[in-house]
Amino acid sequence: MYWYAHVLSRYADFRGRARRKEYWMFTLINILIMLALVIVQEAADIAPLLTGLYSIAVVVPALAVGVRRMHDTGRSGWFVLVSFVPVLGVFLFAIFAALDSEAGPNDYGSNPKSA
Repeated sequence: MYWYAHVLSRYADFRGRARRKEYWMFTLINILIMLALVIVQEAADIAPLLTGLYSIAVVVPALAVGVRRMHDTGRSGWFVLVSFVPVLGVFLFAIFAALDSEAGPNDYGSNPKSA
């Protein structure tokens, strides 16, 4: 839960680098929250209002942590746009996000593993 709160505290910070753990823990908790909201909506038989509001609330932090993750692998933050390509783009972005950090400092800042 720490990593989820950490990403939300850096709500619209697209600078710097994000470790794999930060990105993937945020993504995991985000998915679990979405599943819980879907279950509540289905049980209460209500429109997808909860998931819609939640999705709108976390879209900027999700993009920001994705950009920071790309920075950590030495890529431009624009590589996040690859995930919008149907099917193949999502898998390609997941592979980029799973790659290890660039050792030492890069154009986007110091290595967060050593900080």
